[in-house]
Amino acid sequence: MADILIVDDERDIRELISDILEDEGYTTRLAGTSDEAVAQVKKELPALMILDIWLKDSAMDGIDILKMVKREHPQVPVVIISGHGNIEIAVAAIKQGAYDFIEKPFNIDQLMVVIARAMETSRLRRENVELRRKDQGPVEMIGTSAAFKTLRSNLEKVMRSNGRVMLTGPAGSGKELAARIIHGGSDRADGPFVVVNSAAVEPDRMEQVLFGREGAERGIEPGLLEEAHGGVLYFDEVADMPLGTQSKILRVLVEQSFTRVGGADRVNVDVRVISSTTRDLTAAIAARQFREELYHRLNVVPIHVPPLADRREDIPELAAHFIRLFNATQGLPLRALSDEARAMLQSMHWPGNVRQLKNVIERVLILGDGAGEIVAAELVEVDAGGDGGEGGSVVLPAALATLPLREAREAFEREYLLTQINRFGGNISRTASFVGMERSALHRKLKSLGVVTGTKSGARVAWVAEGDEG
Repeated sequence: MADILIVDDERDIRELISDILEDEGYTTRLAGTSDEAVAQVKKELPALMILDIWLKDSAMDGIDILKMVKREHPQVPVVIISGHGNIEIAVAAIKQGAYDFIEKPFNIDQLMVVIARAMETSRLRRENVELRRKDQGPVEMIGTSAAFKTLRSNLEKVMRSNGRVMLTGPAGSGKELAARIIHGGSDRADGPFVVVNSAAVEPDRMEQVLFGREGAERGIEPGLLEEAHGGVLYFDEVADMPLGTQSKILRVLVEQSFTRVGGADRVNVDVRVISSTTRDLTAAIAARQFREELYHRLNVVPIHVPPLADRREDIPELAAHFIRLFNATQGLPLRALSDEARAMLQSMHWPGNVRQLKNVIERVLILGDGAGEIVAAELVEVDAGGDGGEGGSVVLPAALATLPLREAREAFEREYLLTQINRFGGNISRTASFVGMERSALHRKLKSLGVVTGTKSGARVAWVAEGDEG
């Protein structure tokens, strides 16, 4: 049923408790000294500890053992028992993280109630952690483009190491998903994945959130660092971390230990740190907004997560994935994309990247008629805010409306060809076939329009050469 470690220097007491618990279906282990107790904890972590305060002929007393267990294994509930109980000892035990305090001679029914509650609390905490993990859904990345393959290759290279990773890229590009991919493929996959949303935490609460706190009234409240023990701690937008906290995190990275707010004892942790940012941290360092030493500690392995504009080939596959996802999770209609809709999605502007694409697909499925293919007109309607505009008609951009015909035509051709080349992953032959031009003629046209091609983020893309924007 569950494993309980009973620590008491009186043999009769520990055997009595053991017999009672085993009659209730629990399995037990016994220890009569602090050395035996420490050895049992190191051998296998118990589900719960029953710990006597006074241990004769031992190097540590019950409070010392309690401190050690709560420092290294805060998730294990500890019930303190003592024949010399008083209010000061009870307060000291609770302050150090004990679940409850029972005075000898104890009432068996009272002991069983406390143990049952402690075990239930422990079970609920474990289930809560598991549910939070499952709530994230299956971790997978979708794509076949060159930029995606480069990203996937880089992620796979760092999975098996314990090195710190810095993920860079625009908002919505999938940096947290990339971090979860690293975690899921690592030796820490069974450990927790804990997210620190640096921008969402008030600066004056950041240290409490990270390091936890302890005090006479509340006892020990573990922070996110302790929750991440044995797993990964992910700093989302690390540039928003307060400067004061940065120096303390730097020490944690070096020592793998810290002190809770209001506490004095060192807490040892084993965590792998993955960070992400949308900002230029070198500029933040120059502006004295980010500590250079922390940057070098976090930026051991830099990996760039490309924007959706650099992986347009993946857009139809991503859209189809989101359609299946919303069908499975929300019961939205399982619709296919028309050829025109696929082409339009690949040609649209995506400042919000993959997150924006996901939102657009969800809106189309919610607002659509629920049958047949998704057509381009529906995308126009959604992109216009859902009001339908002029029946899905395309409005001439203001920038083009102010130009003479020749210049407007060149600007249109430039943007059109840029879109098509990037849509086909920089493949000139496929682009030429689609637009209906000979390859040599397309090359001449691109040269006249100042369009060049090259490799960015592992993908071949096109852009306007400097000085040729028109």
